[in-house]
Amino acid sequence: MKQETNMSMHNTSSAVKSKPEELVPSRYALKIGDIDVMVVSDGVLPLPTAMLAHNVDPSARAAWLKEMFLPPDAFDWALNVVVVRSGKQTILVDAGLGFDPDLHLPRAGQLIKRLEAAGIDLSSVTDVVLTHMHMDHVGGLLVDGVKERLRKDLRIHVAAAEVTFWNAPDFSHVSMPPGFPDALRSAAKRFVKEYGSQLRQFDEEHEIAPGVVVRRTGGHTPGHSVVRVVSGGDRLMFAGDAVFAVGFEHPDWYNGFEHDPEEAARVRVQLFKELVETGGLLVATHLPFPSVGRVAADGDAFRWVPVFWDY
Repeated sequence: MKQETNMSMHNTSSAVKSKPEELVPSRYALKIGDIDVMVVSDGVLPLPTAMLAHNVDPSARAAWLKEMFLPPDAFDWALNVVVVRSGKQTILVDAGLGFDPDLHLPRAGQLIKRLEAAGIDLSSVTDVVLTHMHMDHVGGLLVDGVKERLRKDLRIHVAAAEVTFWNAPDFSHVSMPPGFPDALRSAAKRFVKEYGSQLRQFDEEHEIAPGVVVRRTGGHTPGHSVVRVVSGGDRLMFAGDAVFAVGFEHPDWYNGFEHDPEEAARVRVQLFKELVETGGLLVATHLPFPSVGRVAADGDAFRWVPVFWDY
């Protein structure tokens, strides 16, 4: 598959030269048939490694971390979003963390400046798709001054079950660090207050643009959804938080942010099986940037096969 794109909605060179470049431009562009896709890093979230699997013996988790050359207590979770251009529509899938000083996550919340560096003006975005309403997926739209730069007719697509859930969220099955439940509640409530009139809710599946379909999976949250991009025989799935790095080898390990861990594990296996069958590309929020790869079967589990970077 030829991975070239002119994803930039404006003159990228002039946009980049207007301010100092980051040492590593945190974006990766590819083509899915006739559709442009760009993965953009919102930064990283330093979180306890216990969040990877709270239903297994700590020694098993520690062994996996050692095999992966990762620190035992805390490590950096990637935080990726995707921009899709299909026809005349420019679609932002998730919006990153934004800003939350109380949780001490200063290395995330980079999305807006990185969109600008890529030459993508906020006013060019016609649609936003939310995989779910955790704060690291909606917070970028809550940053001061962002709403005023967005189109008045911006459409924000989210599963109806997700909006309903956050009216009275259930945290009884999660295993989050202190402070996170309150921050998640607050961000979701504020988001609905700010953008409620622009929400376009769907039940199970909705076509956002030609070749771009969002479908509810549930599991991680009741309204958690994935976005499938299909064009010219190419396929890509943005799986949101249905997939974490440890999940390929251990799809039955429960992530601390899953509101229904058993259902999340079932969904994860189902999506992996689909990706094995189709050979399509996978991108997910918390896989290491640029998070583009494929899934192979490996006995009773799975194997992550990152693509070779095209640069």
